[in-house]
Amino acid sequence: MPEIGQTLRETRTRNRVDITEVEAGTKIRDKYLRALENEEWELLHGPTFVKTFLRSYADYLGLDSRALVEEYKQRFERPSQMEQLKPFAPRAGGRRERRRRPLLGPGIAIVVGIVGLLAALYALGTWGNGDGGTKESTVRTPTATPAKNSGRTGRPTAARRVTLQIVPTGTVNVCLLGRRGRRLIDNRDLQAGQRSRRFRGRHFLVSFGNGEARMKVGGRTIDVPDRATPVGYELRAGKRPRELPESRRPTCS
Repeated sequence: MPEIGQTLRETRTRNRVDITEVEAGTKIRDKYLRALENEEWELLHGPTFVKTFLRSYADYLGLDSRALVEEYKQRFERPSQMEQLKPFAPRAGGRRERRRRPLLGPGIAIVVGIVGLLAALYALGTWGNGDGGTKESTVRTPTATPAKNSGRTGRPTAARRVTLQIVPTGTVNVCLLGRRGRRLIDNRDLQAGQRSRRFRGRHFLVSFGNGEARMKVGGRTIDVPDRATPVGYELRAGKRPRELPESRRPTCS
């Protein structure tokens, strides 16, 4: 079986494609393209970016990118902790059936009956008073108006949730963590036009393998900068998105 780097280099040479053309077409720097051809994986910032760059390079050359990525996983990538965990077996007997409770218990029925009786007595008393009932309602009307307008005014309510949607503009690897490290997008490669669902929460951590994506945060659209290294953000309700240093970027590994 030919080596991965040898396959990339021979295909590029056979098609008479210069490395600068590949760089312009894939937006991957030439030093990383040559690292792929020489199988210098340690120069590519980890397995996530090796697979992202390898897939983009193979697609550009018309090769089977999925087969090359699988070959890299089998030969060079260490199994992650998530792959070593076995799925939990379902509980015997399936789900427990919940007993249906009656919608209205006897206590609630009694309370409803008392409220109905009081309402009927109040209506009878109002009709019996004639014009007096009208005057009483007229007096009470202005007292209800300031009650609605009283209280705090002019103070905006702080946002308790932030909404996030990822819009790829090309092939991009995404890792998205929610509250307490819950994996919402587990290191997946999204294609152009393949929008994520709209997430809503108090706190998110997100990492992009390249700049081929936009974030829709609330009513704003944020372009992910195109860099040779991954880009990470922290999003909190009521605050602007903050770019993360390399040590805090999520990896979903």
